[in-house]
Amino acid sequence: MTSNNPQSAASGDAIPDTANSTVIALVDDDRNILTTVSIALQSEGFATRVYTDGEAALKALAENPPDLAVFDIKMPRMDGMELLRRLRQTSALPVIFLTSKDDESDEEAGLEMGADDYIAKPFSLRLLLARIRAILRRGEAQPGGHAEPMAQSGDGAMLDRGRLVMDPARHAVTWDGLPVSLTVTEFLLLEALASRPGVIKSRNQLMDAAYPDDVFVDDRTVDSHIKRMRRKFRASDPEFSAINTLYGAGYSFDDG
Repeated sequence: MTSNNPQSAASGDAIPDTANSTVIALVDDDRNILTTVSIALQSEGFATRVYTDGEAALKALAENPPDLAVFDIKMPRMDGMELLRRLRQTSALPVIFLTSKDDESDEEAGLEMGADDYIAKPFSLRLLLARIRAILRRGEAQPGGHAEPMAQSGDGAMLDRGRLVMDPARHAVTWDGLPVSLTVTEFLLLEALASRPGVIKSRNQLMDAAYPDDVFVDDRTVDSHIKRMRRKFRASDPEFSAINTLYGAGYSFDDG
């Protein structure tokens, strides 16, 4: 393709990218979403490639990988879950899932299969752009996908809470020196808690830390993120108990 017209996103074809562009692949059977998101990304300087089904996307992503991909879960022929499963056999391409608002099981399965984050529909373009930029920054700080020693990072202030060390510039986390892979949303929630150890943060305060003002999320969403975060830490430390639940009030971080 040689056209740069964003409206061509509705055709399901790729929109061309230049040598210096960051390329985002969009996979969704909703052509209106493809067009809207593609226009928004291009206005921010990204190049986009769009696909209306998972089968076509899988071949294209393998042959000519973009810098990041955004998958809808519910698609005909091959859904986003199967697309991610097959992609993860050969690729560590960063992936953001678009999910239905109440599909917590899909969110859980997608993250366990290797998705980097998820956003519930209907979604804010501002939130999607923020998540894309954060994941790309994290990848730029880890050339080749290999974690570097966190002390070598010169960007941003490190957050050192004893056993927990957080690098905001890379969205990277270690616990007892071992890396813990968090989604961007999980990182922002943990950063809000760890920035003031012992202080109770309400769910509303945590929502404000992780989501733009124009994005509505309910209490269950925060609880789900916290549950998954604890599970990730306990995979490396079965005794992990630094994130405390205060029923009816919220959560706190204990660095003792």
